[in-house]
Amino acid sequence: MSEGSKVRFGWWPSTLRSRLFLILFAGLAVAYGLSFSILFAERYMSAKAVMLGTLESDLATSIAVLDRLPANERAEWLDRLSRGSYRLVLGPGLPGVPDLSGRGAEIADRISQAAGNRFSIRVEAVSGNDMRLQGHLTLSDGSPLTIDVTPRGVMPLAEWLPYVFAAQMVLLILCTWFAVRQAVRPLDGLAAAADALDPGRKVSPLSESGPSEVANAARAFNAMRDRIAHYLEERVQILAAISHDLQTPITRMRLRADMTEDTPEKDKLVSDLREIERLVQDGIAYARSSHGNGEKTSRIDLASFIDSIAYDYQDTGKAVTVQGIVQGTAVTKPHALRRILTNFIDNALKFAGAAEISVERTDEGVVVITVLDRGPGIPDDKLEAAMQPFFRLETSRNRDTGGTGLGLAIAQQLAASLDGAVRIYNRVGGGLAAEISLL
Repeated sequence: MSEGSKVRFGWWPSTLRSRLFLILFAGLAVAYGLSFSILFAERYMSAKAVMLGTLESDLATSIAVLDRLPANERAEWLDRLSRGSYRLVLGPGLPGVPDLSGRGAEIADRISQAAGNRFSIRVEAVSGNDMRLQGHLTLSDGSPLTIDVTPRGVMPLAEWLPYVFAAQMVLLILCTWFAVRQAVRPLDGLAAAADALDPGRKVSPLSESGPSEVANAARAFNAMRDRIAHYLEERVQILAAISHDLQTPITRMRLRADMTEDTPEKDKLVSDLREIERLVQDGIAYARSSHGNGEKTSRIDLASFIDSIAYDYQDTGKAVTVQGIVQGTAVTKPHALRRILTNFIDNALKFAGAAEISVERTDEGVVVITVLDRGPGIPDDKLEAAMQPFFRLETSRNRDTGGTGLGLAIAQQLAASLDGAVRIYNRVGGGLAAEISLL
């Protein structure tokens, strides 16, 4: 889009809800305005026709009556023969100017028709008031007669009409808003379902009720989610099958290597086999974690649980400590949680040589367990990628330090089975923090 287009359409709303509301409301408002204008014009023309017809017939009668009355009685009949739109005056009247255009010309024509062929009439506009006309004629006895015409509004508006119009506009806005809400709400639900899409979790399918278009879209989304889950399950099953089948030949190779003479080549071969075996075991663990596990939840004492993990590492001479005083309990799957924390601790020991465990409970009751280290950390632009399977940093996840790139991915999938969340971030002053939040 060019710069000119951006400037030209800068007022256009960005959301579909606002656009639909604006289009529907503008269209309905214009249609309503046209209908109101047509009705008003039709009423105006009808009222004007009635007014002019009444003016012609009444004026013709008034002129005929005055012409037949004796001159000395005419003054008494002037008020009786006058009407709301005209007044009869004996005499030449006021000086004026000829008015032969617009509404004045139309009224002048009706006055002339009312006078008939018996009287010669001259219609003029009174100076300073273009809505006031005077017709001048001479009766049969030579007496001058002036017809002072002041047309009234042909269609007075009722006082309650503006309130009715305002109420109609409010009703129009409400109906437009309701129609837009009904149209956009399924899209909001679809967007929320797509945002929360996680084939690894069992969630209720998107509702397939509503209009046919909405139901078709929901069915297509549910089918897509099922296909994605099926593809992921197939991928994990293949990984698990390959990893499992590799264990037998690896074991045979280990046995054969152990039976050979002790040489530097033997040590290298055994080291390679151990690395392959570790890769296979991590692959099996990742496959299992993707399906969650059949472990049931139970209540654990956090202090005893965390201390037992730390003592296991300390017994082997690893620098694993617990920060602060741990208190409280949590309802979780102990074995899955232990696997998550050991993955965190193993990474910390591998790249920093030491690990610290801290436990906090937020005001909302969420238990946050964090494993901290003072290692090299992970570049900020690669923190999200580090949670993906088989991701390894070039500078640290190499053959010397080992690792398959599955530890954090396994932790993330196990956390999902606990209804928890895993997060990693760099610490201030250096080092990495890996935490799991138990909701």
